[in-house]
Amino acid sequence: MPQLLFGRGHKIGRDVDPAAFRPPARVTIVAGKGGVGKTTVSAALAYLAAASGLETLIIEVEGKSGLTALFGTDEPLGYEETVLLEAGDAGPGSAPLRARTLTPDDALVEYLEDHGMRRVSKRLAATGTLDVLATAVPGIKDILVLGKVKQLETLSAVGAPGAPAFIVVDAPAAGHAVSFLASAYGLLDAAAVGPIRTQAMDVIALLSNPDRCQVMLVTLPEETPVNEAADTAFHLEDRAGVKLAPIVVNGMWPHLDLPEDAAGHLRGAALGLGESEIEALGKAAEFRRLRQELQDAQVARLAEMLPLPQLKLPYLFETELARPDVAALAAALGPQLADMTE
Repeated sequence: MPQLLFGRGHKIGRDVDPAAFRPPARVTIVAGKGGVGKTTVSAALAYLAAASGLETLIIEVEGKSGLTALFGTDEPLGYEETVLLEAGDAGPGSAPLRARTLTPDDALVEYLEDHGMRRVSKRLAATGTLDVLATAVPGIKDILVLGKVKQLETLSAVGAPGAPAFIVVDAPAAGHAVSFLASAYGLLDAAAVGPIRTQAMDVIALLSNPDRCQVMLVTLPEETPVNEAADTAFHLEDRAGVKLAPIVVNGMWPHLDLPEDAAGHLRGAALGLGESEIEALGKAAEFRRLRQELQDAQVARLAEMLPLPQLKLPYLFETELARPDVAALAAALGPQLADMTE
């Protein structure tokens, strides 16, 4: 049974238009350079889906994303599903939102148990044999996880009882994300016959079908993250054969109409401020103006490097993000996705 993290009736005070959301694909894999807000965007996308009435599952594959903290708890995710939002928690008509971690060890144990090898699975788990297999067959750990994602997506496609309607995968950071998603192609070359080849072919069928799976990259409006996002996009298309969803530009500072000589304007406004106060405010205004110019330049450069639609999320001036912040980002994300769908 799923573990309940907080009870019914805990409303999150931000409005999301439930009619505005259509998922890019049944499985949306969110990827990006470490530190760009990949997990936060995964949470916002999943929240938007749940608020729109889709039973949603977030899959976390690294075991250290801090996802649950965004929903009010520090309790880590496990292999079994954990309830983050119950039906109605994200507004009238909203659906449940659950999350789980997928690890190669647990996926292998479940696979063997499903095929009548429970005793073997326990021995493999106890002896660390999977690490030996991973060394002998590169990519085997990734294919075990992706195989489980494929299984969940298949259940979703046929509307199986208890299956989520929408799956968000919080992928590894950008460098590992490419090898993670390209693992099936490597195993297809390595295994001529047998269950590994079959699993790899099934995963490739999932990744290459844009109705079933797309990758949503996340970046910041800064030079290095933009460079890495573009590089990751090209590698994903070339090596993993996946379709790219609109790219999320996270952390956009809202524009303020600031003059070049803010201190001079303040002096002329006769506000009764001291010179030290005027100087401090002038420096703050100059910093903000330059920051806006920088992010605009990087967003334009990203558009030139990567011809994908852009979804822009605001910078949240908070030291620790919480559920209301996730809801605010979902509310910002919804109309942009709706416009692109139309």
